[in-house]
Formats: sequence, structure tokens, C-alpha cells
Amino acid sequence: MFQQEFTYETRPVRVVFRPGAAVTATPDEAARLGLRRLLVVCGSRGEPTAREIADALGDRCAGVHAEARMHVPVEDADRAVAAARAAGADGCVAVGGGSAIGLGKAIALRTGLPLIAVPSTYSGSEMTPVWGLTERGTKRTGRDPAVQPRSVVYDPRLTLGLPVPLTVTSGVNALAHAVEALYAPDASPLTSLMAKEGVRAMTQALPRLAEHPRDEDARGRALYAAWLCGACLGATTMGLHHKLCHVLGGTFGLPHAETHTVLLPYALAFNAPAAIGALSVLRRALGADDVPRALWDLTGRLGASRSLAALGLTEAGLAPTARSAAGEPYANPRPVTVEDALAVLRAAYGGGPP
Repeated sequence: MFQQEFTYETRPVRVVFRPGAAVTATPDEAARLGLRRLLVVCGSRGEPTAREIADALGDRCAGVHAEARMHVPVEDADRAVAAARAAGADGCVAVGGGSAIGLGKAIALRTGLPLIAVPSTYSGSEMTPVWGLTERGTKRTGRDPAVQPRSVVYDPRLTLGLPVPLTVTSGVNALAHAVEALYAPDASPLTSLMAKEGVRAMTQALPRLAEHPRDEDARGRALYAAWLCGACLGATTMGLHHKLCHVLGGTFGLPHAETHTVLLPYALAFNAPAAIGALSVLRRALGADDVPRALWDLTGRLGASRSLAALGLTEAGLAPTARSAAGEPYANPRPVTVEDALAVLRAAYGGGPP
């Protein structure tokens, strides 16, 4: 039956997608937005690329701030905001993965400066108005139109050097956005189409990239999939899966993409009885009847960690994570008790088939 009641809001973002665009298109996007003093933010791994982009910006570059870290610690955000103000910046360019883009969003949230995103992983953060900050072991997230990048420059060549393990986990991170969008209470026919296509494109690209990491066509397909999956996340409400990941990342410092990769099959298995429509779409996209098992098989086959224990979490962390995840209201197809959340976490801690 056609979904006849829904709401879908488009946001003002311009996308440039082409090989080589990072250096050639970013200055054009800055000029189009009328920006004259841009602070370039990145992490240590992405600094060489960020400095190439800074050079391409020429006189429009007000400096490079290479201090982005996972989960955006609030003290990092404070320093980045101070750097932007000290440089007299009228905008920011975030170069890298979710950490760099998250730091750029923190600057935009505090200052209102427009943001240009140049992603080098498949996090999808560049397509969302979602921000996150970690303070004293707690990760807070929110939505604000001010943090939505005004321009996104996708350059598949930036991802050619992405190590295979990070390629796989970053890609599954993107899949998680699409999966939760399919059963979100504010899903729409358009987000469902984007989610299905994003899952299809990513699950086709990842096996190719595991064997041929510098396959530019597969890199382009994966980046295209990340765009779609990120757009789904930006338009819908997150559920149990993302809540657990945020708690584990903010409280225990677990790596973001790897945590998404481990948890996704188990969170989906828990929600499956209440997400029949989503499972039907995912079966067609993946060509598999048992979707949680198919995702678990895929990540294991591509060499990703399958358990929270392998990521460094101790068993003592399971109960407080479950209490935190169940103790706050959020949208999910099934109600989540502390016992439910703990069962999901225990399964993910053991790493066996969901």
C-alpha cells in the first residue's frame, strides 16, 4: 500500500561530485558563497589533503586547524571556535571523515559560520544537520540547520588511500544510517528509495574495494552510497542502533565506525519483528532472506571485527550502557527496556551470529 501520509523537508545544500573536485571545486564553492577567509579544519590523518585544499584556496584561506578527534570532545570544539574567531574567519572548510566534519559543525553551531564539507570517508555526516559533542564521558547530539554544510564536495580520489579496514567499517556505518531510516517514524517514500539504493550501492562496492582498494569506480560508487545514506540520516529520526553507538563512543571512547559495524546486525535483529516493511526492502537490496545474518556475514567476510570485546569494551561496560540507552526517550520500532538493550549488547559483545 502506498504511504499516503508523510513529511519531507529539503535543506539548502549544493553537491559537487567528480574526481579531482577537492582541489578544483572547493575554491569555486567558496567564491559562490561569497566567503573570503576560510578556516580549514581536519584531523592529523587528513592534514596533507587539507593543506592541498588550503593552497588551492590561496588568499581565501585563513589557516589550517588540524586538531579533529573522534566524538568531538568539547574542549576541542572550544579551541576550534577560538581559532576561527582569532583568524577572522567568515566560513569553514572541513576536510576528512566524520571527526573533521563534526568539528566543523561545532564551529558552525557556536558561530553561525557557513560550512563547506569535503569528505574523505563514508560517514555521511556531511549530509545531515546533526551535531555531536562529548563532555565528561557523555556524548550529546542535536539537530540544527546552522550546522548543515552549505556545499559538499565529493571527490572519489580522496578515498583511494583509505585503508581497507576503515573502508569496510566506514561503509557499514553508512549502511546503518539507511537501515534506521527505513523504519524511522518520519520515513517517507523518498527516504526509503534513497535508503534502498544506498544499501544496494554500498554492499556492491565494499567487496570490490576489499580486493581492489584503488578501484576508482568502486570508490565512486561507495561515496555515492554514502551520500544517499547520509541524506537519509539527515531527514529521519535515529533509533536504538545509533543511541547505543553514541553511548559507547562518548562513554568508553570506542571507535565510531567500528562500533556501528559490530552493532548493526544485532540492533536490526532486535527490531526486525516490528520493522517488517524495512526488512522487505533490505531483503531486495541485499538479495538475502535473513538480513541481520547477511550483514554479519558480509562484515566478517570483509575482515571487520564482529564483537564489542574485540573493540576493547569490557563486560562491566554493558550494564551502564544499557541503562543509559534505555533511560532516554527516542524513536524506535519496538519499546526498549534495560533488559532489551542489555540483551542486544551481550550478543554484540560475544560476536556470534545474530
